[in-house]
Amino acid sequence: MPLPLNSRRDTWWIRPLLTVLVLGSFVIYATWRGLENQFFEVGPYLSPFYSPLLPIDLRIGGWNVSPAAYIIAFPLLFRLTCYYYRLAYYRAFFWDPPACAVQEPFQRKRYTGEREFPFILQNLHRFAFYLAVIFIFILSYDAISAFFFDGRFGIALGSLIFAVNVVLLVLYTFSCHSFRHLIGGGLNCYSCSLANTTRYGFWNRVSLLNARHGLFAWCSLVSVALTDLYVRLVASGTIQDVRLF
Repeated sequence: MPLPLNSRRDTWWIRPLLTVLVLGSFVIYATWRGLENQFFEVGPYLSPFYSPLLPIDLRIGGWNVSPAAYIIAFPLLFRLTCYYYRLAYYRAFFWDPPACAVQEPFQRKRYTGEREFPFILQNLHRFAFYLAVIFIFILSYDAISAFFFDGRFGIALGSLIFAVNVVLLVLYTFSCHSFRHLIGGGLNCYSCSLANTTRYGFWNRVSLLNARHGLFAWCSLVSVALTDLYVRLVASGTIQDVRLF
């Protein structure tokens, strides 16, 4: 039976509080950047929230819709429907429940889980995965471009930031439960054929990444925002990009 809300004496509330602060800050920052409708590009660096640059001019009610709205929407759909993030924001924002063995503050008369609107849309996660993979290729191209200055190979602090960002995004995307099922799901026998045995080997390796999916989720979330912020600060002249090689 769940315990009363105030029966736990440990610091169970720290985790949902950090989720609210970190995830909430990212949503506010990403929303502001999208509505700002201003991309930043300096040298080989391009704001990840505006990559790729889309020649789209859409006006709604006299308001020019930012191209970032089209770009952010797809990776955001992948994150919002992510199994790990669902656990995190259900607990932190909805208190459903706020923690293990902690009673929900508001009792519901009927429980439908994710079988009714809007939560049934969480089932789009497996399809959002394919869209997220497309952006992995786009941002990987940006990360490679970040090592070339005026056509010559070089290394700067921004280059490393872009590289770390795309590595974290790759780890987060391909440690996803949907990718794990894509690799090893739908099989009744792993040893019945060479192809199934090979898939089992891949599945084992993806499972190792999947165990750290939550860590990759938070690290990649922060890295995307910091990469975008770094490009903005360099483009505005607030800071100087440090050339290492």
